[in-house]
Amino acid sequence: MADTLPTAPGPSPEEMALLNGELPRIFAEKREEVVMEKGGVAPRTAFYVQTWNDVFAQVARHPRLVEPGMQLLDSDRLYMHQFKINAKAAFDGAVWQWHQDYATWFNDDDMPEPKAMNIALFLAEANEFNGPLMFIPGSHRQGRLGATHDVTTTSYPLWTTDNDTIAKLVERGGIVAPKGPPGSVLMFHGNLVHASGSNLTPWSRWILYLSLNRCDNAIRRFKRPTWIANRDFTAIDMLPDDCLRQCARTRRSAAE
Repeated sequence: MADTLPTAPGPSPEEMALLNGELPRIFAEKREEVVMEKGGVAPRTAFYVQTWNDVFAQVARHPRLVEPGMQLLDSDRLYMHQFKINAKAAFDGAVWQWHQDYATWFNDDDMPEPKAMNIALFLAEANEFNGPLMFIPGSHRQGRLGATHDVTTTSYPLWTTDNDTIAKLVERGGIVAPKGPPGSVLMFHGNLVHASGSNLTPWSRWILYLSLNRCDNAIRRFKRPTWIANRDFTAIDMLPDDCLRQCARTRRSAAE
């Protein structure tokens, strides 16, 4: 996959207001797809939201998010391997350990090759204080690294990278922590090593992730539920670019 990223206009204030207006209702849902932090008070992640929320169903097919993935993965036939909103709640958002997403996709789901990637949309500001993502630049070029299944550190099991490996990677590539306002977009390879610290601030840090995979690279193991590792390999059929604006206008008209 190329290192040069395509560009696309970000979401408008109207579109961001529509998405953020859905978050309280999403995280208040009592369902298996909403995973709580240890202690069961703060939400950690809401999975598969595109199947149970009509607004995020449109985001999952939005050309400004899906089309760059098609360009980078060199295929116009992608499916949604995973769709989630990570909460990183104010005061209670716990860490995400150092890991490669492809390590989990390979070990748990038997995804054949790292022909999958993440499109991340900031739904709230990410700053240096509220547990921003941390990346090790260039680490995706090392291929899939050894990983250990961590089922105790947080409420969500993860295949993690050991400290010695992280130290060597950081010595070579350093660490960056992308920050930005709501509407910022990140795109990164499934082998890029990343993590995030806990959030001790009053500012929640919400990020939406579209984990896009090529249809010809579909997973072959089905031990995780489909709301975590999707078993529907139907290619994404993109919607018109103004789908969210139309949804916002429809809702305003209904409320008048």
